[in-house]
Amino acid sequence: MVWSQAHGSAEPPMVGRDDERAAIGKLIASVRDGFSAVLVLNGDAGVGKSRLLRYAAESAPDLAVVGLVGVEAETRLGYGALHRLLRPHLDRLPLLPQRQRDALNAALGLTAAPPSDRHLVGLAALTLLSDAATATPMLCLVDDVQWLDRESAETLAFVARRLYADCLGLLFAGREGNSGLDVFGDLPALRLAGLARAEARALLTAGVQGHLDQEVAEQLVAGTGGNPLALLELAVNLPSEQLAGVTPLPEPLPVNRQLEEHFRRTAARLPADTQTLLLLMAMTPTDDQAALWRAAGTLGLSVRAARPAVAAGILSRGTIAEFRHPLIRSAVHSAASAQKLRRVQAALAATSAPERRAWHLAEAVDGPDDTVAEELEAASELAQARGKYSEQALVLTRAAEMTTHPGKRADRYLDAAAAHLASGNLAAVQPLLELATPALTGPVGRARATRLRAAVEMVRARPREVPAMLLDAVADLGTADPGANWDLLREATHAAIIGGRTITGTTPREVAKIAADSWHDAELPPWSPDPLMAALARLIAYGYAEGAGPLAAALARLRNAGPLQDPNMFSTMISIAGDELWDIEAKREILEKLVTADRERGAVLGLSIALVALSTVEVWDGRFAVAERCFNEADDYMAAAGFSVAGDFHRALLYAWTGQEAELRAAVATMRVLSEELGLATNWRWIAQSVSIYEIGRGRYQQALDVLLMVFDNHPLILGDINLGGMVEAGLRAGHREAADLAMQRLEERAPLAGTPWALGLLARCRALMADDDRAEQLYQESIAQLEKAPVAVELAWSRLLFGEWLRRRRRRADARIQLRAAYESFSSWGAGPFAERARAELLATGETARKRTVASQLDLTPQERHVATLAASGLTNAEIAGQLFVTTSTIEFHLSRVFRKLGITSRKQIGARLRESAVVRPG
Repeated sequence: MVWSQAHGSAEPPMVGRDDERAAIGKLIASVRDGFSAVLVLNGDAGVGKSRLLRYAAESAPDLAVVGLVGVEAETRLGYGALHRLLRPHLDRLPLLPQRQRDALNAALGLTAAPPSDRHLVGLAALTLLSDAATATPMLCLVDDVQWLDRESAETLAFVARRLYADCLGLLFAGREGNSGLDVFGDLPALRLAGLARAEARALLTAGVQGHLDQEVAEQLVAGTGGNPLALLELAVNLPSEQLAGVTPLPEPLPVNRQLEEHFRRTAARLPADTQTLLLLMAMTPTDDQAALWRAAGTLGLSVRAARPAVAAGILSRGTIAEFRHPLIRSAVHSAASAQKLRRVQAALAATSAPERRAWHLAEAVDGPDDTVAEELEAASELAQARGKYSEQALVLTRAAEMTTHPGKRADRYLDAAAAHLASGNLAAVQPLLELATPALTGPVGRARATRLRAAVEMVRARPREVPAMLLDAVADLGTADPGANWDLLREATHAAIIGGRTITGTTPREVAKIAADSWHDAELPPWSPDPLMAALARLIAYGYAEGAGPLAAALARLRNAGPLQDPNMFSTMISIAGDELWDIEAKREILEKLVTADRERGAVLGLSIALVALSTVEVWDGRFAVAERCFNEADDYMAAAGFSVAGDFHRALLYAWTGQEAELRAAVATMRVLSEELGLATNWRWIAQSVSIYEIGRGRYQQALDVLLMVFDNHPLILGDINLGGMVEAGLRAGHREAADLAMQRLEERAPLAGTPWALGLLARCRALMADDDRAEQLYQESIAQLEKAPVAVELAWSRLLFGEWLRRRRRRADARIQLRAAYESFSSWGAGPFAERARAELLATGETARKRTVASQLDLTPQERHVATLAASGLTNAEIAGQLFVTTSTIEFHLSRVFRKLGITSRKQIGARLRESAVVRPG
């Protein structure tokens, strides 16, 4: 649909809105310059949003202008609006990468492909629009976004967040205060208020045909608040006597809601056939004229019925019959009687495709109807198969309303709640649960409802009440459904681990014992997380000796599982399990599988969580630059999904090692707030780990011990083992031998059971620290030998540092220099400032001059440019990089052009060498 064709131009010239027009001009200029731009216009009905969209279309004659108007009657049809927007470009589908093509085909119902994550659909839409804009820069104008279906709105918001160098502009408009604008809330926006007094008077004067009294004009401007549509309607519809000041103005003036009532009254004066046609138009998409006239034929209407509406100013004059203003469409729809609505819905049902027929039938009948409810349920299954979870939820809710049997009605309400949960619409879940609850007479239904409530709490990161809630459901369910019973216990264990000592109504150990005792190793896919959760439950309930073996077996199972087919975002549990066993290799391998699986599915939220977990693996291996790229990528995906990470708290470990104290303190403060307000006990482990590493690096051992004791004394049963080595060192150096002994006892028990090189290397190091004689030398050597077997370079350098310090204190300066030099070279090359400085000071004490080292120029590459450059250096094509980063090839080409210029190169083959040169550490 070309915007200028769909809207008539019979209106006064635009006045005012200088700031808004300047913003739109800037957006259009960006598109002309080969970049992308996004703007959201929001404001009250009639304030001029649609007119500004038309202004944008008129201002861009050299751009390909496409438009979309949300339709209230289509808000339930998942991806319906997106399909209308992309329809002119679907001939480009075969050019999309396979995964994107399959995702979009499934979403739009073009093939029977299985549903994909909605963000992969968003990437496909982004690629399609970007490719279409390659030939001619494009401007997309989307009006009435509050009436877009949720899937389409989320997809367009995703597209808007991923635009960069794509010759594509997106301009959205919607009514302020409407929840439909929520998904666009983080995009650049302009709020439209009424016109200024002088501008409002100019518009009013231009719209009045006869004499306009100046005092009347002042009253109209004040009474409408400068609302442009209200002023124009008053100028046309008030009697000339009132405009001239001969007779008083009506009280109150027909503005805001009364303006909508004015449109209703105008439409109500039209012939009956015209009113029916207007109602039909209000219930069908603007660009689906075929559907409109098929249904009109069923109702016995012809195109002649539109003429009175055109004459009355209800419809615009043009080749396509359309409402002159979106508010008129809403007024017509909301004013229709139930009987008229049912008649039009019946006509639409008779002429619609099967997936839409069921809904129209439901709207055409008066009261419950089980036959129609069955059709709706079948339609919901089709929506689910295409990944249209919001549509599925709405259709199932309607099916429940049409159902006569209370139990069946409750089941459908629960299904609808589950679909809303899958779509991310958490606010819609609780009302449906309340509707279902009175009819849930059996334990199975009650357990389903409880599980949904618990899932909402966990998505909102509020685990406090979840374990007790789920245990109550387990007790109620009994032996009625063993599979459902375990699902409840698995999720209760997960919540108990996250919530730790903050959970209410039970304890982590009590939850874990029930779960561990209930676990039976059933036939499960190799990638199932169930054995892992059962092992964690056993470890919590019965101690490390009982749980370490099953936990190691569960990790080995996942390592050997091949591709993970159902990641389920359990990255945090993998990270915890790997740390409990000091098994960084298993942790890395499984997390890399999760990253791959989430990337393949386009699950950007799960991908961001997995990348954050994987970044800690990179930190422990001294790959700080790689870790930073993981963090940046995770942040990017989080933003693409419409979320943000407060305070960069997930970077705390990296900040600790690199000595960024201000950033570390801010991250810790954020984690403390989250721990206290939401009950996220796992944060205390991250706090203790990051703060203690920073303080030990600075030689402030008492401060390190204080934060470590906080976790140790309130031990959340697991999650603290990775901090034991730091506690031994801090306790000894701070003069608190008893604290070091406590940590050592736990390490002596657990490290041999874990049996990994990291665990054994850490154990040997701490034994060396505790030794009072020359046995320490052999133990340090053993520690170094073990840690050399695992990708934990920072731990290896740490052991070398401690060994070098021990050798220096025994006046073995030559031997000490070997260890201290190796430690210093490692720490300084990574940018681990505090530990590098500690090693340098020790070297100086041996008599060796050790100059501070600085990292060579990073060539001014932005994090995104460096990430793209690294991927290009690895041999990936532009298309492969774009697919991995969820952007377009145009964006990758733009970043690489800047990389080439900054690095002073002309070939991709030169990127790797230049990046390595820029990372060389030189004496400062």
